[in-house]
Amino acid sequence: MTVKLQMLGTGSAFAKQYANNNGIISTSSTKLFIDCGITAPLALHQLGLTFDQLDGAIITHLHGDHVGGLEEYGFQMMFRYKRKPKLYIANTLVEPLWEHTLKGGMSQPGLECLEDVFDVHPLVPETSYVIDDECSIRLIQTPHIPNKYSYSLVVNEIFFYSADMRFQPQLLEQLVQQGISSIWHDCQLIGAGEVHATITELLSLPPATQSLISLMHYGDERSEWEGRTGLMPFVEPHHVYTIVT
Repeated sequence: MTVKLQMLGTGSAFAKQYANNNGIISTSSTKLFIDCGITAPLALHQLGLTFDQLDGAIITHLHGDHVGGLEEYGFQMMFRYKRKPKLYIANTLVEPLWEHTLKGGMSQPGLECLEDVFDVHPLVPETSYVIDDECSIRLIQTPHIPNKYSYSLVVNEIFFYSADMRFQPQLLEQLVQQGISSIWHDCQLIGAGEVHATITELLSLPPATQSLISLMHYGDERSEWEGRTGLMPFVEPHHVYTIVT
């Protein structure tokens, strides 16, 4: 049983060199976006892939660098490939994704709700869902923007993908105690950590925890931080990682 993750981009919302922090999670039978942001369509093309080669998407929250590519994805799948892709999304985000993000650009006669475009799978947070025989996922609500729903992702109960979240050392320690053996964490390299964990905060974690963490969602100033991130390496864009075996 093998689950792999390839990042289309590893950059922050404002990064230009590294593209949006979106990935492709895959098993032997399933291939899904983890988020589909503004740069995802171009990044997919640069990897020589097309939208119809993916089965759907897992969405963590509604910022443009995480959902800004869904309009093109939905339209291409509808009009070019004649298929509804699966959309795994927290039940709290289903209505706002359509009403506040996609409706203005996508609505037209015969296309009046999210379900007209996607095969929507609403997920109840803190509940495990089987994707296929090799992969299960669980959403955890984690703090990002005050008063807005945002979720991190647990895969097969051993891999944690933070999406976007503020520093939560107690949660990280709890996850490790529960058996999480690999953590991919968003990391703000400069400035105060108002909506993301900063490198300074992450470096305050115990070495045993740092050794499980890889850094993503970083800015274009990454080169200035090479060799200065403790035991935590940077996730590389386009590299295919085996995250669960």
